[in-house]
Amino acid sequence: MNLLAIIPARGGSKGVPRKNIRNFRGKPLISWTIKAAQESLLIKKVILSSDDSDIINTAKHFNCEVPFIRAIELAQDETSSYDVVMDAISRVPNFDWVILLQPTSPLRTATHIDEAIKLCLQEERMSCVSVTKVSQNPLWMFEMGTEKKLKPVISAAIPKRRQELPNFYRLNGAIYIANINWLKANGTFVNEQTVGYVMDAESSLDIDTEKDFNT
Repeated sequence: MNLLAIIPARGGSKGVPRKNIRNFRGKPLISWTIKAAQESLLIKKVILSSDDSDIINTAKHFNCEVPFIRAIELAQDETSSYDVVMDAISRVPNFDWVILLQPTSPLRTATHIDEAIKLCLQEERMSCVSVTKVSQNPLWMFEMGTEKKLKPVISAAIPKRRQELPNFYRLNGAIYIANINWLKANGTFVNEQTVGYVMDAESSLDIDTEKDFNT
């Protein structure tokens, strides 16, 4: 698998300013993802995509390659990860597969990365994303209308016992893998053919708030 790893990190985080280079457990947040990618046995090249000089300098300090500076128009709140990936692979060509590793998942390791890549190959799928089991089962969730009447979020029979509940999973944002030609054709990392790589809840930590930095 000729695999390019892209670490996307823009400078304009509004929820937690300067989030990507904030200290997390003694190191800049982004350094955790750089280390995991560099320790992978299956990734061929690791690059950073960023518009921000401080983030770029921090990444270079941890020996991450920065082959270009991302355009400002691709570093906005509404910019999609897909657009960032398409920009990166156009600037760093000659790869068949891409893996997107967001710096907000610091507890994702090289082992997780390599296991997800192997799963994608073993299942002969064109894409794989990491997921984690939800703690609150949606079969026990309801909407409440104006008359305070309960309507199930999922139109299905509600099991009476917890043991009867099926497992549900959510994207945890840690790993996105795809064949590049497939990704271009589908415009997304996830469709009904995507295989899910299951990660435990602790490793699935997604840094999104100030509170998360103290986890």
